[in-house]
Parts: sequence; structure tokens; C-alpha cells
Amino acid sequence: MRRERVLALLRQVASGEVDAQAALGALGALSLPNTESLGFATVDHHRAFRQGYPEVIFAAGKTSAQVVAIAERIAERGEGVLVTRLDPEMHAPLLDRFPAMELNALGRTAFLAPDVPAPLGRGTILVITAGTSDLPVAEEASVTARALGNTVERLTDVGVAGLHRLLSQSRVLEDAAVVIVVAGMDGALPSVVGGLVPVPVIAVPTSVGYGASFGGVAALLSMLNSCASGVTVVNIDNGFGAAFAASRITHA
Repeated sequence: MRRERVLALLRQVASGEVDAQAALGALGALSLPNTESLGFATVDHHRAFRQGYPEVIFAAGKTSAQVVAIAERIAERGEGVLVTRLDPEMHAPLLDRFPAMELNALGRTAFLAPDVPAPLGRGTILVITAGTSDLPVAEEASVTARALGNTVERLTDVGVAGLHRLLSQSRVLEDAAVVIVVAGMDGALPSVVGGLVPVPVIAVPTSVGYGASFGGVAALLSMLNSCASGVTVVNIDNGFGAAFAASRITHA
């Protein structure tokens, strides 16, 4: 049960709409340990209350049957389901079980909206990609940010090879509450953005690039050595982690 649903329940008790005993029964589900063993996985049903969003399913390395089974346990509580790193062969089993699930093939995600929408974060999370090849990671970030209850905008293919493309979008940059910058190759774009905006900038290095990019290590090191103050860096290709961090900022 998410924290906002607990708060709504307590307000109903205070107003007399809900009996205290009934509320006590509902809140009993929050007692620790509140986990469910499936043999191959232990589902953490308490995470929605602790962190504001249910456990997210990382599909890589799991079978379709395992992903569906975990999703079923999370979905039955009405709090929404988010799956990341989804293989194409998992699409059909998920849609068979959850026809309303939104699939994003490029971002390798699946999202089932909760019964009650997540509280909207303050402002807009802006997701910027240096190149079109960075879009899979950017889409993962965008879907995650929206699932967590945020307004999301995108700027695509505005890397440093043609800096005028970014500078022409000053209004969008100024309106953002948090900026996620996704870049491979030399990983220079987060430093540029970090020098233009007064809000948190979260840099995501991608594995896009030629041999000397070392699978994204070159971009990672460049971002860690950013000369722009306040640029935070997540792991290579970790659009999910960047969006989760951004959402905590907008919901703080």
C-alpha cells in the first residue's frame, strides 16, 4: 500500500467515512515482514509504503513465466507494475495476462497503470539525448519517470556535435525541474547542460560508441570528471536509476 493511500485512509477514519476497525485490518498488511515467496523470487510488498512505489521487475535473466508471475502478485494490489529490460518474446505473455499493459519496445519496458494515479511530482523532468542511438536508455528513463508520477518532456539528438540544436531550446531547459542527460561517445553533453541550468542534472553514460569508448566507460569517466558543478552520474545505460533519482527530487 502506497503512503498516499494510507494517508487517504487515515483521513477517512478521521472524517468518520471508514470504521476504525476496518482501517486497522487494511493497515495490518503493512506489518513487517511483508514478503511473498514464489520459490524463484521473494516479492517485497512493503516497498510501496517505504519508498512510494512497488517493487520494479528487472526482466533480464528471468523467464517470461517468472516475470508474469511476479507481475501478477504486484498487480493484484492495484498499485501498478513496471518492468524494465524486457525481451521481445516476453511481450505476448504479458499482454495475454495484462491487456492494458503499455509496452515500449525501444525502451524495453512494460507499464501497467495503478488503480489510483501516483502523486504528481513538482515540475517537469526533461530527458535529453545526445544522439538517436541513445534513445533506448532515454526511453527507459522516460517511462520510469512517468510511472513514478512525473510530467516528462524530451529533447532528442541535441549532442555537442551540433550544439546549436540544444541552445535553440532554451525555454524547455529553463522550465525543467530536473534534467536527465543521456549520452555516449565522449559523454560531453551533461557538462554543457550543467553549465546552462540551475536545477539538478543527472548524467547517464551509454554504451554507444566505437572501440575506444570501452562500452561506455569513456563516457562514464568524462561525466565523473565534469567541470560543471552539481552534475550527478549514474551507471552505464541506467536510465531507470536516473529516473528514480529524479523522481525523488520532484517528490521531496
